[in-house]
Amino acid sequence: MYAGITTNVDARYAKHANGKGAKYTRANPPVRLIGSIEFADRSSASKAEYKIKQLPRGEKVAFLLGG
Repeated sequence: MYAGITTNVDARYAKHANGKGAKYTRANPPVRLIGSIEFADRSSASKAEYKIKQLPRGEKVAFLLGG
């Protein structure tokens, strides 16, 4: 699972899929995009990203599946 911040989800995903994104995705290419959430500003997005990254794996999966 990977979480990141971007203003263009499609372009960011394409970079990751082509091995030109984050170090993690160069070693672990994406399989599919599960979803995205829009935020009013970068600060809000960064805070949400941090909270998601702090969750244990099981809670991340539940969040992604909408549960």
